[in-house]
Amino acid sequence: MNQPLLKQQQNQPSSKPLINIERKFRPEIEGLRVIAALLVAVYHIWFNRVSGGVDVFFVISGFLITTSIISTINRTGKLSFRAYFTKLAKRLLPSVFCILGIVLILSWFLLPDSILSKTIREVFASMFFYQNWQLAFSSTDYLDASQMKSPVEHFWALSIQGQFYIIWFLVFSIILFIIKKYQLTKVKTLINTVLGVLFISSFIYSIYLTAVDQPWAYFITMTRVWEFALGSLLCINLSSIKINKYIATVIGWLGLIGLILTGIVFNVSEMFPGYVALWPMTCALFIVLSGTRDTKYGIKRFLGSPLMAKIGGISFGIYLWHWVILEFYRYNVEETPGIIAGLLIIICSVILSYLMTRYIEAPIRSSASNKFSYSRLAILGCVNILLLGSLVTDIYIDQSKPKKVMSAKNYPGALAVKNPDDIPDVEPLPALSDVFNDLPKAHLDGSNQGLKDSDLKVGEYGETENYDATIALVGSSHSEHWLGGLLKATKNEKYRILNITRSGTRFSTGYSDDDMKGIWVKHALEYLKNEDVDLILAQSTAADTSSKKIQQQMIDQLQFVKDEYDIEVLAIRDSPRYNFNVLESLETSGQKETAKKMNETDNQKDESFWKQFEKENKSLHKIDLTEYFKINGEFQPIIGNIVIHRDDRHLTNSYSESFAPIFKEKINEILKDK
Repeated sequence: MNQPLLKQQQNQPSSKPLINIERKFRPEIEGLRVIAALLVAVYHIWFNRVSGGVDVFFVISGFLITTSIISTINRTGKLSFRAYFTKLAKRLLPSVFCILGIVLILSWFLLPDSILSKTIREVFASMFFYQNWQLAFSSTDYLDASQMKSPVEHFWALSIQGQFYIIWFLVFSIILFIIKKYQLTKVKTLINTVLGVLFISSFIYSIYLTAVDQPWAYFITMTRVWEFALGSLLCINLSSIKINKYIATVIGWLGLIGLILTGIVFNVSEMFPGYVALWPMTCALFIVLSGTRDTKYGIKRFLGSPLMAKIGGISFGIYLWHWVILEFYRYNVEETPGIIAGLLIIICSVILSYLMTRYIEAPIRSSASNKFSYSRLAILGCVNILLLGSLVTDIYIDQSKPKKVMSAKNYPGALAVKNPDDIPDVEPLPALSDVFNDLPKAHLDGSNQGLKDSDLKVGEYGETENYDATIALVGSSHSEHWLGGLLKATKNEKYRILNITRSGTRFSTGYSDDDMKGIWVKHALEYLKNEDVDLILAQSTAADTSSKKIQQQMIDQLQFVKDEYDIEVLAIRDSPRYNFNVLESLETSGQKETAKKMNETDNQKDESFWKQFEKENKSLHKIDLTEYFKINGEFQPIIGNIVIHRDDRHLTNSYSESFAPIFKEKINEILKDK
C-alpha cells in the first residue's frame, strides 16, 4: 500500500500523495538479515575473518528506518521526538542490556585477567552506544591494537546503528521543517538531494580515510553513513524501479552468491569501508530489487520462506550472541573451534536469541504501556550499573594492593639465562592482569608518536644538563620497547637519553616522501643532523619477514647516519615475533603449552640476513640478544620470573629493564672511544 509522505497542514489528508513508498512486510528482507547474521558468525568462527555481513545490516537498517519514518510522517504529519526514541529504546535496549549483563557476570569468572578492565570499558561504551569510537581510538594506538578482543567488541556495529538513528531523526526533522515552511511540492526530489549529498560526501570521505588511516576509518560513524544512506535512497526510489522477472531472478541469485563470497574475495577488516564495500552493498541491493517481483525460481522464494522469515525476527540476537559465546569459548576451551563446536555455537546463538526475543525483548517492545517498558528497562539498566560498579570496585581494590618489588635476586629476568637452575621459585611478575599495561615510559608519557601524526616527538630522559654524551633510541615500537633497559642501564651515568620513536614506523629508507611514515623519518633525520647525538640505538631487522630488501633498508638508513652525521650506531637485532598472542596463550593454555607453541613458530625470519650483516658490515656496532629469550635452547614466555611478552611481538618493560647490565656494558664500550 502506497502512503503519502506528508499530509496537508492541520493534518488534513492530502488529495494526492507527494511521494509513494511501499509499506508492506518484505519476508525476503528478513531472510537477507538471516544470511547477513550467519555470514558474520561463520566467518568469525571458522575463518577468523570479517564477512561484510555487518555492511548489509547497515543497508537494511537504512531501508527499514526510512520506511518507518516516512510512514509515520504520512500517518501523523509530524515526527515526534518522544514517540520516535521510545520506539527505538523499546527495540534496542532490552537485548543490549540483557546480553551486557550476562557478559559482566561471566567475565568475573571466565575472562582472562589481562582484558577484564578493557571489557568493562567496552561494556560501558556499548551501553551508551559509543563502542565504535572506543575501538577507533584503541585500534589506532599501535600497542593497544594487539590486545586480546573482548566479548563485546562486535557491539561497535550496534553503536553506529544507534548513532545513525539519531542522525536520521535530525535529517528528516529538518526536511519536514523545510517542506512545511516553504510549502514544497517536489518532496521526493528534496529527499533524494539530501540523501544523495550525505551518500556522496560520506562515500568520498570513506574512500579517502580508508586509504590514509584504515583502522580509524573502519569504526567511525562518518565513514559509514553512506551505507545507511544507500538503503534509504533505495527505500525512496524502489517503487520507481521496474525490472522484468528474468532479470529479477538472475540478479537475486547473483547478489546472494556475491554476498557469500565477500569475505573470501576481500580482506574486509583491512579494506573496508572504502569503495570495496560497494561489493556487498550492491549484492544487498540486487537481492532487495529482486524481491519486488514474484518469480518461480527467484531468490525471494528462498529468502522469503516462512522459516527464513521466522529466523529473521531473531537475527539481531544471533549477531549479538554469537561473538559473546565464541570469545568465552576461545578463552576457556580452545582458540579455533572445530566443525561441531562451531555449529554448537551457532545453535546456542539461535536458541538464546529466540529466548531473549520472546521473554525479554518482545514483552517490552510490544507493550502498550510505556510505563511498563520503562520500568523493565530501568531494572535491566540498573542491574548492569551495579555489576559494572562491583567489577570496577574489585579491580580498584586489587590494584590498590602494594605491588611486589622485583629484586635482582628473585627476578633476574634475562640474566637468568646464564644460570637457569639458580632461579628462586616465586610468582612471576608482572601479574598477568598487569602485563599488557607494562609499557615503556615513552608510551606512558606520550613521547612516542602514534599512527595518526607524522610530526616528531622527542622524549628526553636521564641527565638533561652537564651530560657527557647523548644517546638516541630511534625507530618503531620495536626500538621503543628497549627504552626500559636503556634507561636503567644509564641510570647512574651522565648520559642524556632521547626517545625518537613512532609506532609502526621503522627507521628505514623504504618509505616514500609523501607517506606519513616517510615524512616522520625525514623529520627524524633532520633532528639528528642538527642535534648533538653521540650514539643511536635502533632496531635493525624485522623478525617477521625474510625480505632482505626490508632488512637492508633499515641498515642503509643507519649506515647513512653513521657516514653522513658521524654518529655511532648500535644496531639491535629484532626480538622474536609470533603469530599468536603470547600473553593470551599464557593465560588460557599455561606456560608449558605456550612454550611449545613458541618453539613451533618461525619467530626469527631475519636469521639469514643478520648472519650476513654481522659478517660483512664492519662499521656499525651490533648486538644480537636472541640468546636471552631462551632457556636451554628453547624459547620461553617467562624467564628469570619475569613475563617477557605483552602481546605477540612486544616486550614488557620489566623484561626490557632486565637487560640493563648488558646494554650498560655495550654502551660504555662504544662511548669510551668516542
